Amino acid sequence: MALSQRMEMRQGQSLVMTPQLLQAIKLLQLSHLDLVSYVEAELERNPLLEAPDRVDEPFGQEGERPESAAEIRLRETIDPGRGELDGQAASLDNVYPDEPLGAVAADNRMEALAPMPSAWQSSGGSFDGDDTDFVSRLTAEPSLHEHLLAQLDLATEPGADRLVGRHIVDAVDEAGYLSEPLDAIVDRLGIPPEQAERVLAIVQGFSPTGVAARSLAECLTIQLREQNRFDPAMAALVGRLDLVARRDTAALRRICGVDDEDLSEMLAELRQLDPKPGRAFGSGPVQVLVPDVFVRAAPDGSWLIELNPDTMPKVLVNQAYHATVARTARSDADKSFLGECLQSANWLTRSLDQRAKTILKVATEIVRQQDGFFAGGVAYLRPLNLKTIADAIGMHESTVSRVTSNKSIGTARGTFEMKYFFTASIPSVMGVEAHSSEAVRHRIRQLVESEKADDVLSDDTLVKRLKVEGIDIARRTVAKYRESLRIPSSVDRRREKRFSVR
Repeated sequence: MALSQRMEMRQGQSLVMTPQLLQAIKLLQLSHLDLVSYVEAELERNPLLEAPDRVDEPFGQEGERPESAAEIRLRETIDPGRGELDGQAASLDNVYPDEPLGAVAADNRMEALAPMPSAWQSSGGSFDGDDTDFVSRLTAEPSLHEHLLAQLDLATEPGADRLVGRHIVDAVDEAGYLSEPLDAIVDRLGIPPEQAERVLAIVQGFSPTGVAARSLAECLTIQLREQNRFDPAMAALVGRLDLVARRDTAALRRICGVDDEDLSEMLAELRQLDPKPGRAFGSGPVQVLVPDVFVRAAPDGSWLIELNPDTMPKVLVNQAYHATVARTARSDADKSFLGECLQSANWLTRSLDQRAKTILKVATEIVRQQDGFFAGGVAYLRPLNLKTIADAIGMHESTVSRVTSNKSIGTARGTFEMKYFFTASIPSVMGVEAHSSEAVRHRIRQLVESEKADDVLSDDTLVKRLKVEGIDIARRTVAKYRESLRIPSSVDRRREKRFSVR
């Protein structure tokens, strides 16, 4: 068969992802914080975009709104040199035409040489005479790192020990523990191990007591030594914290050589210690989960679903400004740039509007499917997947997945992520409606919390109790759900309950 080259024309259909479609998909899955950052960047880049809250900004001397950075760049691109001429004209204008220009300049010089008002001098910058100085009162709580460095500067002289101490302080995590092995610090600095141990002992003497420890046992040891309570019996107790966690009192009495009363007092002293001495300083501001959608009960028994306006940024297309600038555009490059800015601005506004409508549509269907949860709580949560929502609203599963990512719903029971309402299905025993895995977890927690010290429920017993309630679940699934809820085994719970009763 001979090879030859030829040209053919074929007709076919294909799906092309345009830049505008990619932008709409990107906006759909962004959280409200990322969306605000994206919109702010577009406002700086596109001179035709305008935030509604910026429309009411104070006007200039001639009633004009101050220009944004993007508008200034656009004006200078189309009409260069205008800004310099306007600035020169403004500098030569006389505010009071009846006065000579020289008199005005002299008055300005006298005002510059005049002493500052007494109210300004006494209040640190306040004209109303108030003694409040906000700048001087801007303080922040010191971090653990800063707190340790301040003590290090007082405890050591400038030199090698302070340098080693700074490396040790840098390796202390938020809980107050030394997160890096001391051998690694020794190898990195090239110092003798004895020097590192000596400086570490200095840092471990700082407050809070127990800081820079390499393990929980060492942290508790430092605190007990500070209280002068680290005797041989207590040392043996700290050395077997695994038995303390298992509540194995018989083994602890034998190892420590004490009776039940002394062991109870020693364990009570351990409970008063701080296993994380660094947590008192905190790690930073707590991020509050802001709901994208609010759900509240209506008087007729239905549910009212509305978007949170604080999480939905809005932008406007300044058509008047576009018409004004378009009249001064002469070259094809300027006209093309204006056209691209207008098209991008229109697409962004439509994408934001479509995003809000899609979120509201998905949230409405979630509330309809999980009506029992909003009325009765977690026990009435139904099994739900993305396909059910997608089929009900006529969208693709990938679209629903993007909408529910990084979004949350605010209810009277708290704020929940949208992904929370999508749970796996647990079959029933008598052929009734299947149960939600989250509802089963909630029921397991209720059964464990209501058990008594002399009747601790094992995993097999939990399986039997759940089957009586119509939940067909395997023992390994119960064990998996129990571990996900951080519930100890029945053996550990029995020891803990007996120890608490004692």
